[in-house]
Amino acid sequence: MKSTLVSATLMAAIFSLSVYAGEVSSQSKTAHQKENSHQVQQLNVNINTSSIEQLVLLKGIGESKAKAIVEYRESNGKFKVISDLSNVKGIGPKLVEKNKSFLSL
Repeated sequence: MKSTLVSATLMAAIFSLSVYAGEVSSQSKTAHQKENSHQVQQLNVNINTSSIEQLVLLKGIGESKAKAIVEYRESNGKFKVISDLSNVKGIGPKLVEKNKSFLSL
């Protein structure tokens, strides 16, 4: 009888700890997501002056696409409108649209 009571108490304690740990983990993830969302909202990338390091902060833009943007800009001059970014090889209208709120001239 005592072993059953001890087992039940241990199981309850373990369950309580796992539920608590799940709540803490969930709260931590939510705080981290809010922080990242805040950083993205503050992102403003001028496509006529930004470096490769700044361009890679955009959604879907890696180092090779960032280099292509800089090379295009150097060869063709400044972008006149944000949608001109889709003239860069590897960057289509959908990618421009995803980042539109973060882009400036």
